[in-house]
Amino acid sequence: MPEIKVVTEVAGRVCALPVEAGTSIGDGDEIAFVEAMKMEIPVTSTAAGKIKSILVKIDDVIAEGQAVAIVET
Repeated sequence: MPEIKVVTEVAGRVCALPVEAGTSIGDGDEIAFVEAMKMEIPVTSTAAGKIKSILVKIDDVIAEGQAVAIVET
């Protein structure tokens, strides 16, 4: 199965992870939330599939463009 890396468009702190490995998701589903400038910004999937792995933990500080999860399509 092809794999897609889901990346964040903002730098900040991971404040929520509503899914876990093995979860089936749809295109546009929220994978994580990043706190930046006192706002919670969702990181969404760009494809439907199953979460293969989550690459971050709550309270991790992440950079713009960093992969947060891998989705098997």
